[in-house]
Amino acid sequence: MAASTLSLLPIPTKIASSLLPPSNPRAVRLSSSLLAGSISLAPPSLFRRPSLRFAAVVSLLPTAKPERASAEKMPKWSSMAVRAFGMAELEARKLKYPKTGTEALLMGILVEGTNEASKFLRAIGITLFKVREEAVKLLGKSDLFSFSPEHPPLTESAQRALDWAVDEKLKSGEDGEITTAHMLLGIWSEKESAGYKILASLGFDDQKASELAKSANKDVVMNSR
Repeated sequence: MAASTLSLLPIPTKIASSLLPPSNPRAVRLSSSLLAGSISLAPPSLFRRPSLRFAAVVSLLPTAKPERASAEKMPKWSSMAVRAFGMAELEARKLKYPKTGTEALLMGILVEGTNEASKFLRAIGITLFKVREEAVKLLGKSDLFSFSPEHPPLTESAQRALDWAVDEKLKSGEDGEITTAHMLLGIWSEKESAGYKILASLGFDDQKASELAKSANKDVVMNSR
């Protein structure tokens, strides 16, 4: 049987050039042994994705009362409280919990570390390590192969704790932001929640809650250098 071969034939220059996009003075031209012409490659800059600018500053945490979002005099959460909330989501993910509960909010407050509530907790011997240990004892640890969403949604009790904090700030009639102390007291208001049970097991009580309430508006802003 006669062997057959397939040869690569050169493409005429005129045909090759007609297949190419309009010339660009900044294009890079590469010669090819397969084409009797050249290939024009547009520079990467022509394919850059449009830049996105994020100028918004988060000052409102999730609420079950959406009408608040449009309220002109709605108090904002302090920057420390917002960071604590972000840390709470991260702690929930570390433990592979499907949702961010009151126990995660409590850990987030301690992880942030510079806020008034975390200082108060550490002063009475409640540390992140102890809270995490109690959380695992109470709720267990998720399976090795399970995973949490990037932003684990709040449990109902955690959502109520945040809304309680906002309500208490509004009731006070005082100016200023909603702080981590309000968040911690909101956790304490949820008597059946994991966060409450963990705090109680570590020595937090109503007397200490009353003491913390006196400094509820004191999330001190730290200068970063």
